[in-house]
Amino acid sequence: MIQTVFSLAHPFHVLIVDDGSPDGTAGLVKELQATYSDQLFLLERSGKLGLGTAYIAGFRWGLAHDYDYFFEMDADFSHSPKDLVRLYEACTRQGGDLAVGSRYVRGGRLENWPWDRIMLSYGASLYVRCITFMPIKDPTAGFVCYTRRVLAAIDLSKIRFTGYAFQIEMKFATRQLGFKIIEVPITFTDRVEGTSKMSKGIIKEAVLGVMQMRWRSFFSAYKADIPN
Repeated sequence: MIQTVFSLAHPFHVLIVDDGSPDGTAGLVKELQATYSDQLFLLERSGKLGLGTAYIAGFRWGLAHDYDYFFEMDADFSHSPKDLVRLYEACTRQGGDLAVGSRYVRGGRLENWPWDRIMLSYGASLYVRCITFMPIKDPTAGFVCYTRRVLAAIDLSKIRFTGYAFQIEMKFATRQLGFKIIEVPITFTDRVEGTSKMSKGIIKEAVLGVMQMRWRSFFSAYKADIPN
C-alpha cells in the first residue's frame, strides 16, 4: 500500500500509527523509511488503544506538522489508492470541507461482497441517517479526506467512540459545525489482504452509540474552545 500510494502522480505523505502490531508493521515501515525518508512517517504507541484513538493521534500529529489535508483509508486495498486524488479534488476544486468516498451514491459500487454483508452495511447506513438526519448516504465510510479547518474546529477530546462508530461521529461532528460534506462515488472491493476486525462489541457500540451521540448533541457541541 505504501509503495502504491507513493507511485501516484500527486505527492502524498503517509503516516502509519502502530499500536504494537504483532505482524511487525513498525519494522517494515522503518525499513521503507530508508527509501522514503521525506514522505513516510511512523507513530508508535504501546498497547491496543482502539482504532478511533489511533486516527485522533494521527490527526493531532498532522495538525502539529502543518498539513492541510488529512486522509483515512483501509490498507487492505478495499479502497483504491487512485481515489485519493479524487477525494483531494473534491476539497480543493469543489469546495468540500470533508470528502467521503461513498459506496451508496450514484456511481458507487460494492464488489465481491456477499449479500449478508451488503445488507448489514446498507442497513447500518440507513439506520444512521434516520437517527442523525445526516444527508450522507454512506455515513459509516472509512475512506475520507478532511481539511485542516474541520479538524482544527472539532474538539477531538469530545469524540467518544473508538470502533465502528468513530467514522459516524466524526461526520456528525463535521456537519454539526456547519461544514460542507461531499460524497465521491467509489468502488469498494472486498479486502485483498488482511482480515476483518468486526465484532459483536463493535456492532453494539455502533447501534447504541448513534442514539447516545444524537441525544448528547442536544446538550453539548463539538466545537473546540482551544486549538487541537
